[in-house]
Amino acid sequence: MPMPDRIKPQSNKTTQVRIGHRTVMAQGIETRFWADFYHQCMVMTWPRFFFSFAGIFLAINTLFAVLYLFGHEPVANIRKDHPEDLFFFSIETLATVGYGDMHPQTTYGHVIATIEIFTGMFLIAAMTGLVFNRFSRPRARILFARSPVIGQHNGLPTLMLRMANERHTVISEATAALWVSLLETSKEGVRMRRFHQLPLERNQNPLFALSWTIFHAINPASPLFNMTESDLEKNEALLVVTFSGTDDTASQSLNARQTYAWHDIRWHHSYRDILHTDKDGQSHIDYRYFHDTQKQTPDPSSPRQ
Repeated sequence: MPMPDRIKPQSNKTTQVRIGHRTVMAQGIETRFWADFYHQCMVMTWPRFFFSFAGIFLAINTLFAVLYLFGHEPVANIRKDHPEDLFFFSIETLATVGYGDMHPQTTYGHVIATIEIFTGMFLIAAMTGLVFNRFSRPRARILFARSPVIGQHNGLPTLMLRMANERHTVISEATAALWVSLLETSKEGVRMRRFHQLPLERNQNPLFALSWTIFHAINPASPLFNMTESDLEKNEALLVVTFSGTDDTASQSLNARQTYAWHDIRWHHSYRDILHTDKDGQSHIDYRYFHDTQKQTPDPSSPRQ
């Protein structure tokens, strides 16, 4: 028996897909809002989420108010020439409030009210579930430096990237990974984008609470060895850093990701120190200088950066 065709029909609709700093226009796959309603509700902004449900709420009440109009006096105590009373009665019914001054008084009115109550129960349950999931979804408040830097570290040209935990809580078993994406040409002349993992000096942090700088030494084993700034531009280099860990407060897994284009990298720079100790021996961390870098003097004897 042949397997059913699960491929979505082709469509001429163009969808804008943003991957880091790059924007790709996708065509050929039909994307429908209602086909992936849950995902759309989870990724939209809070203002759009509430305004969307407010619009749905008003539309449903307007629809049922119109349905009540088709009956002959289906609701008691409705003023003549005041159809808005049916709209407000619909709101009371949909919300299962029932103040009592307006109530169904015919079979038709009871049937429509029954359908509306069922619709209201479904809408409230869906809204409650979506709001709970949006609030309970773990978010990693990881602050990434605006610019990666390439400078001297332990006598070698090194790619450095600083990150911080904005919550100041402890994140256990924190793990970072760094990748570079380059446009490369195969032997057949095919132009393709490939990802190369950049080994880190230390990719794990058992107790990440404040700041953490990851280092990738640009040695002969590095994909960036002997590459210059113009080489990265030519290959449209893209840096991707991923972070994962466990929040000790909520016991939830946290994930974060940041991307950088080749022009975000600052060459022959290092990060400004944000840690210092006062005269009383108290340690301080100053996030006002978190994104600041300082110029380094290149060492002619060091390997080519």
